[in-house]
Amino acid sequence: MTRNILKSSLQNASFSIIFQILFRCISFVLNAFIIRTVGQDVLGIMNVRLLLLESTILFLSKEPLLKACLTNAKAHNWAQVVNLIWLSVPLSMILSSVLAYIWINLLSPTDAIYLSQYKLGCYAVAISCLVEQATQSVILVSQSYCFVKLKIVFETIYILARTFTFVYLVVYYPSEAINAFSIAQVVSAVLLCVLYYGFFAWYIPKLNQEGQKGALFADMGDFPFRSLLNFFPGFMFNEDEKINKNLLLLTISFVKQSIVKQILTEGEKYVMTISPVLTFSQQSIYDIVNNLGSLAARFIFRPIEESAYFYFTQMIHRDLPLKKQKEQNIAEASQVLSQLCRVVVSIGLVVVVFGQSYSYTLLYLYGGQKLVASTLPTTLLQFHCFAIVLLAVNGVTEAYVFATMNNKQLDKYNYLMVIFSIGFLLISYVLTNVLGPVGFILANCVNMVARIGHSLYFIWEKYHNSNYRPLEGLIPTSRFVIVLFLAGIFTKYSEIYLLPKSILLHIGFGAILFLLVLATWALDNSSLLRLGYEKYKRRISIKSD
Repeated sequence: MTRNILKSSLQNASFSIIFQILFRCISFVLNAFIIRTVGQDVLGIMNVRLLLLESTILFLSKEPLLKACLTNAKAHNWAQVVNLIWLSVPLSMILSSVLAYIWINLLSPTDAIYLSQYKLGCYAVAISCLVEQATQSVILVSQSYCFVKLKIVFETIYILARTFTFVYLVVYYPSEAINAFSIAQVVSAVLLCVLYYGFFAWYIPKLNQEGQKGALFADMGDFPFRSLLNFFPGFMFNEDEKINKNLLLLTISFVKQSIVKQILTEGEKYVMTISPVLTFSQQSIYDIVNNLGSLAARFIFRPIEESAYFYFTQMIHRDLPLKKQKEQNIAEASQVLSQLCRVVVSIGLVVVVFGQSYSYTLLYLYGGQKLVASTLPTTLLQFHCFAIVLLAVNGVTEAYVFATMNNKQLDKYNYLMVIFSIGFLLISYVLTNVLGPVGFILANCVNMVARIGHSLYFIWEKYHNSNYRPLEGLIPTSRFVIVLFLAGIFTKYSEIYLLPKSILLHIGFGAILFLLVLATWALDNSSLLRLGYEKYKRRISIKSD
């Protein structure tokens, strides 16, 4: 595989950030539309109950197989990999059947007026998940062979199709909002499947005919797929066993890890769903504030985490100690990890400082006076800002840990994750009953601290006998911290004295301070910015040639 892995990872992160921004903007507008059109109860049913069902099915049936199959992709026996990734379809079918039954018959019931729509929603989510899993072999190949732009274009079309279908149906049938959600789920999943298979039905014959002529087919001499049927199990020639046993064992390790990680990721929604701590209306408000508070995590940190995981899997071998691997790869990976830590910590600290003084303003601009009528939404968002720093550090460090652990280490970590998940559920249940929705955020913070502690120890132990210190990137410069501290004092002053007079004045004052903080960070990290600028110029010059 001759493609530049680092370049493709950075491209993937960049395009994913843009995609996440588009997706979140659409989601926020859509949530406001739903509240004003059909009410908060419907939003709670869709955004918490039904999307949790979709998340559970997809994460448990797709995530372990996809992570295992992305490991060292350039050395794959693709016939074995295709056979393995298609196991997600029967796995998804089993999970869908079991979970749909639980969601319909065992969880706390919805109001009678929504019951029939809710049942249809559960079935529609199960069907859309099956269709999406049938597309995984094509998506895996696209990612492994760095079809970055293709992925972004198709996923953008997928989101837009789901959104427009839903909005169109709700406008004309506002009382059938959950049914509209169900139809939009299935239509968009089928469309994504058709787009991916349709592209390769066109691309493969062209590649076979033209070879590596033209930019579209450059660096694709090692592309092993010569027919669309090769994406289906059993159709690609293979002298070896049907499934790679090492990848299967790695998948089993990731299954254990994914179950625990899903609980940790969606733990508050599981608590809401299983235990009637909050009403559907309260759940919808919490979900809105939670999504708004996770803007940085979803827009920036998650794409960086995904691309970092892919990058580290290609640069570091799981089963070899660092001293037996290529020195150039180790040095580059260490530098990338250090710089990633520096960037995400800086972003997280900025969110914390400005979030304390601008949470109310953001909520007011988004939902109006109705959303900020009580102090709870503002308090929730302010606490979220502290959680974002922890999410940032945890995302990058865990990406490295999961990408470089061997099977034995993954199995050990799975047991530790079980302890984390049990502790998280217990703490969240207790704190929520005592403090309300704020308890969910505090429980997440405790959980993040524990996971970060483990990741830092793993990375330190891996590098302590070498000359590399990637964790030093977690320590911001003293000048940056001082400027942030002063910015926090001045923005709080602005909230107290300027906001009551003019919201625009308050925002303008904060913008000036933000630019000052940004300039300070740029000054402290001039070498990183210079390196990025040089790579950008080199890329432009190559394109122009």
